[in-house]
Amino acid sequence: MRIVFMGTPDFAAASLDELLTQGFEVVGVFTQPDKPKGRGMETGLSPVKEIALRHNIPVFQPLKMRDGTALRQIQELDPDILAVVAYGRILPDDILAVPKYGAVNVHGSLLPRYRGAAPIQWSVINGDKLTGVTTMFLASEMDAGDIIYTDETEIGEYETSGELFDRLKLMGAKLLVKTLRDIEAGTAPRRAQEHDKATFAPMLDKSLSPIDWNRPPRAVLKQIYGLQPWPVATMELEGAVYRVFAADYTDTKTCKAPGSVVSTDKGGIEIACADGETLMINELQAPGKKRMAAMDFLRGHKLKID
Repeated sequence: MRIVFMGTPDFAAASLDELLTQGFEVVGVFTQPDKPKGRGMETGLSPVKEIALRHNIPVFQPLKMRDGTALRQIQELDPDILAVVAYGRILPDDILAVPKYGAVNVHGSLLPRYRGAAPIQWSVINGDKLTGVTTMFLASEMDAGDIIYTDETEIGEYETSGELFDRLKLMGAKLLVKTLRDIEAGTAPRRAQEHDKATFAPMLDKSLSPIDWNRPPRAVLKQIYGLQPWPVATMELEGAVYRVFAADYTDTKTCKAPGSVVSTDKGGIEIACADGETLMINELQAPGKKRMAAMDFLRGHKLKID
């Protein structure tokens, strides 16, 4: 089976690496154009491109998908199927129509839940207990194609989006291998999504960072872990904005207003939440400082108890 792989970040690189390890014939790789990275703004290669170059696979980085260039390149590669994982571009119908088996995609959720750009982060932020990966046939509408396979996993109560990402990318890679083998064998299932049950996972931005303490402790905790590694939850203490990386539940009840400092001890900084409950902040980062345990921060900072 001749495969054209299309993807860009680490999540996609895991799938490409697994395909090559399992001996699939990848005849070309499409990835996003190189972008400046870091303080020096040096041109950086996508993780997918780095793997492709190591294996001497032709790499294509079209700026547009609808000007005919990408279509001609794919036609010349003559693939049996397109394997698309976090490519970051919507493929037009004329490209999807080129391979005889069409195009398949790996998505980091249990579709139709969390269609969109940030399914892993929103599953954590929203406090879901269960998530997974889905392989599907690509369709014109984003993440709305027929489902082939799913694989489920539980979300740890204190698992960050980054940690979950690392687990799901490996699950997705293995599911893609199974999917491609079964498509080639003619045994892959196919079922339409229940579109009326679809939910969406838009891209994250820094407007999501400030913690609203007028919510239950679990909602705040899930915000803290869901916004890692980016953009990271923030809280205000005595006029300064701190980044928050870890928290834990308490058994405390308080009459203090949400957002008030209830106590400071070896456990960390205890903050009032909704309904008289509290949350213990265990790890944070002061402006211009390194990330540290709250107890270490408190050694040099005496906070006012509200």
